[in-house]
Amino acid sequence: MGSMNVIKHPLSTEKSIRMMENNNTLLFVVEIKANKEQIKKAIEQALQAKVERVNTFVTPRGEKRAYVKFSRETPALDIATKLGLM
Repeated sequence: MGSMNVIKHPLSTEKSIRMMENNNTLLFVVEIKANKEQIKKAIEQALQAKVERVNTFVTPRGEKRAYVKFSRETPALDIATKLGLM
């Protein structure tokens, strides 16, 4: 799986914006078959950012989402700005 196949797009919701500010975390919609390690590698490659942790869950509609926590030297706000979320 290439990095663009794993990550579909970032999500910007009120909750994800709070998580970005409080936990240095961004929310992405990802490929349903992607595992946490693939998601981490894809995010690090695509955004040149250090990922600390990935948590995933599948919505009732069958969409897989990943909460990606970035390391302290990579502010999520900077990444969100780069992605055009802010």
